[in-house]
Amino acid sequence: MTFPIRVLVVSAIVGLPLASFAAQQHPNMPAGMTHEQHMTEMKKEAEMKQHGRMAMGFDQDKATHHFTLTTNGGVIAVTANDAADEATRDQIRVHLQEIGQSFTRGDFAKPLMTHGEVPPGVAGMQRHKNEITYSFEHSDRGGSIRIVTADADALSAIHDFLQYQIREHATGDPVAVQK
Repeated sequence: MTFPIRVLVVSAIVGLPLASFAAQQHPNMPAGMTHEQHMTEMKKEAEMKQHGRMAMGFDQDKATHHFTLTTNGGVIAVTANDAADEATRDQIRVHLQEIGQSFTRGDFAKPLMTHGEVPPGVAGMQRHKNEITYSFEHSDRGGSIRIVTADADALSAIHDFLQYQIREHATGDPVAVQK
């Protein structure tokens, strides 16, 4: 008896739907996406998590990212998923302080390392680095970087960068300024 036939027989005998067996292999495929596209997306996400761990210093599955667009810039917020996970919380804080300092210098190596490409908006943020301020703030489970500018071109670049982050990290955050 071949493997697929055995699975069907076992599923029928045990009463388990075949779909539950298939679902255990990998996450559900979004509607309108081919299997190949889904596999490519899953591979890209796994690589981003691995590269993110190296660039950020913490396990991406133990933290949640949020990106907010504001009228004068935006916010990058990262929190440990588990309130008792002090190690991840502390690693998040170190990372955010480091990227605030790096971004101030126009150094965007960590987003490049994480995503494997230069995110949209980086060139503009580098060009306008003297018109942008980055300030770190603690939170109970991590922290945030507030990005502020009064320059219209810098603001557009910041928003492009944050919108990219929202898509790449699949945060579900709004991709426009909320009023």
